Amino acid sequence: MMLTELEKNQFRKAMSHFATGIAIVTGRDRNEVHGMTCNAFCSISLSPMLVLISLSQDTRTQRIIEAGRIFAVNFLNNQQSGLADRFAGRDKNCELDRFAGVDWTTAITGAPILKNSMAYVDCRVANAIALGGHVLFFGDALAAYYEERMRPLIFFQSQYMTVDRSMVV
Repeated sequence: MMLTELEKNQFRKAMSHFATGIAIVTGRDRNEVHGMTCNAFCSISLSPMLVLISLSQDTRTQRIIEAGRIFAVNFLNNQQSGLADRFAGRDKNCELDRFAGVDWTTAITGAPILKNSMAYVDCRVANAIALGGHVLFFGDALAAYYEERMRPLIFFQSQYMTVDRSMVV
């Protein structure tokens, strides 16, 4: 069944009511690195340790991850909305090199790990499935790190927000 434009808009609005964390997915193929802002991420399994990311087909990041077979998921903190915008392609001055002036390092795979992120998971591609204009990458988690004191950057109703830990229910 095909959705009409009105139904697609309704679907988009409904999906905006699901709060998601903001991550930057990075990849590397030899000397080429690239990354993009992503909120389609989830943990799949603890044994084996697997994660899932969903990237639009035919993006530079998707092609680099497909070729290099590695990626990192960098979870952003509430002070990194500018970085989220940059890697979402909203800063046209950085489109050719989104990493220009950004501090990063690597863990095990060689995929870029953004410094000052709240957490990261470094992965080797276990499987990739093309589906509905996207590629689902399943990653074997080889390394992970987190910083307890930071607050997450989240996305809700098309806006960046954070979590107030004093409001825990």
